[in-house]
Amino acid sequence: MRYLYIISLLALMTACASKKQTEEKLHAVPENTVTLTAEQIKNAGIETGIIQKKSLNSELKVHGLVDVPPQNIVSISFPLGGYLKNTKLLPGMHVNKGEVIAIMEDQALIQLQQDYLVAQAKLQYTEKDFERQKMLNENKVNADKVYQQAQAEFASQKVLVKGYSEKLKLIGITPDKLTESTISRSVPLYSPIKGFVSKVNVNIGKYVNPSEVLFELINPDDIHAVLTVFEKDLSKVNPKQKVMVTFVDDPSTEYECEVLLVTKNVDDNRSALVHCHFEEQPKQLLPGMFLNARIKVSNAEVTAVPEAAVVRYGNDEFVLEDRGSSSFHLLPVLTGMKEDGMVEVTGKTGDLTGKTVIIKNAYAVLSQMKNAGEEE
Repeated sequence: MRYLYIISLLALMTACASKKQTEEKLHAVPENTVTLTAEQIKNAGIETGIIQKKSLNSELKVHGLVDVPPQNIVSISFPLGGYLKNTKLLPGMHVNKGEVIAIMEDQALIQLQQDYLVAQAKLQYTEKDFERQKMLNENKVNADKVYQQAQAEFASQKVLVKGYSEKLKLIGITPDKLTESTISRSVPLYSPIKGFVSKVNVNIGKYVNPSEVLFELINPDDIHAVLTVFEKDLSKVNPKQKVMVTFVDDPSTEYECEVLLVTKNVDDNRSALVHCHFEEQPKQLLPGMFLNARIKVSNAEVTAVPEAAVVRYGNDEFVLEDRGSSSFHLLPVLTGMKEDGMVEVTGKTGDLTGKTVIIKNAYAVLSQMKNAGEEE
């Protein structure tokens, strides 16, 4: 019986211990929260403050690319199709406006010139015949039907000549200078702009259709910087702001730009594009070049705290919110611009404005919180 009593007593003690542990777990401190005594707060020199909106002057560091607007990219094709007889173009080569960039040839080109000259000769005949029939009709010598027929033939021939003339202009042949002695199977292709070659899509001897692009030329006059700015920083960027740009190959040299416009849509990466104009265009600019930029932000209204309020743990940044009764909770944040000891903070889980946080000796509380977590 004595053994049974001892076993029952041990079982009762174990049950009581288990109940006590369960109650302790129910009253456990929430994760990333620590409660300190008044003495601990005093000894650590902890001070708190309210997060407010502040006007900061700073710089926004972003990345981007050199870009060209669509109107400055010219695709060269040959409207009538034909074989590429000759070209010396290579990507990156400079061209002048009006320079011959290729020679095209095809039997259809000969036929077009021939048709124009034949139509032009017939136009002269129909014009004289129309004038003759008009005079006879006025003198009542011929019938109205004959006069009307001559008039119709003259009008239709003018339309035919005009059509052939426009086709010749389309391929760079001046109709007024075309004679039977100047008919050629080859036609030069001229550059419509001053710029450089970005693409060469053909080789000598290849037949190209009217819809195919032979070359792509770029007019560098409006080449500019396109910067990627995240959604949270868009409100800080406005037209006329100054931007300093550097390139990967020469990071020590800065080029001044000015913000032209900010796009009004945000992509899947939660960012938008900012277009900037170079005050003095660098000579080495090429579309697609990678660049780094500093956007000068003035009087930006942001949520800010003293830099000492932000603590780092692992790869993340936090502030410690005072929730009353000497209880402090860790809030994840993203930091932004800095000025005069203040730093912009954005809450990952909501607006931080009005919250009370530790602004001095925050690391002491973070250390106490993490040590308590390890002991548990």
